[in-house]
Amino acid sequence: MRCSIFKVLFDLGVVSTSEPFHKLVNQGIILGEDNRKMSKSWGNVINPDEVIADYGADSMRLFEMFLGPLEQMKPWSTTGIEGVYGFLGRVWRLVMEENQEGEWHFAPTKVTGSAPSAGLLRSLHTAIVKVTDDIEKLKFNTAISALMILVNDLTKEAARPRAVIEPLLLLLAPFAPHIAEELWKQIGHAESLAYEPWPVADPKYLVKTEIEIVVQMNGKVRGHIIVSPGAEKDEVETAVRALPVFAEWTAGKTVKKTIFVPGKLINFVVG
Repeated sequence: MRCSIFKVLFDLGVVSTSEPFHKLVNQGIILGEDNRKMSKSWGNVINPDEVIADYGADSMRLFEMFLGPLEQMKPWSTTGIEGVYGFLGRVWRLVMEENQEGEWHFAPTKVTGSAPSAGLLRSLHTAIVKVTDDIEKLKFNTAISALMILVNDLTKEAARPRAVIEPLLLLLAPFAPHIAEELWKQIGHAESLAYEPWPVADPKYLVKTEIEIVVQMNGKVRGHIIVSPGAEKDEVETAVRALPVFAEWTAGKTVKKTIFVPGKLINFVVG
């Protein structure tokens, strides 16, 4: 109906194009847990009010986007929403802690003004690039995956730098607006995060300074070694040969050939 109205407006010269959109994206149907279209006759209808009552609106919203590509049909999974609910719980615990009375409050010892590690900065800015790009392409499921990776990296830290927590909440807000808004206020902001600019990635944090190379002997993994991203075969081979365990790996044997796959592995053929 709207497209028809738009075409009429085009014929009248009110608008300059005949179509209102450059591309039409049709959202896929969410099926029941039995992989059939939800129907009262099948008895497989999921009541969103019940889901929200059990898991909250953010979990419901986040899970629907996380199910898979927007345009594909996807079956509902109660187990899956429990996983998303757990993810939001981890986000919550990054900032909040529970006292003996079962009350949650902001934990200032968790969120600090300390400088983030190089690895954490790389994880953050990688997430900013991924989430920004995926939202533009309506790839919400992979954007949420990027946020999960960032949260996992943050969870490993004893103290969570505010410089990472704040952009994380901004990235999370389009998917889980209620918890993001609440945590934004808990960490000390009086105004809504809706007025904050979208995070922008700094390219310098996206460059890897180190990579892990797999070390193999006759095709079997024996270990790993950390080298610079552009390390050549001779450099990697020299570094591996300098390892204390290299002599053990090649005891009584001769290195007949060395196979090197840049950025991935080095394999010593011994006999």
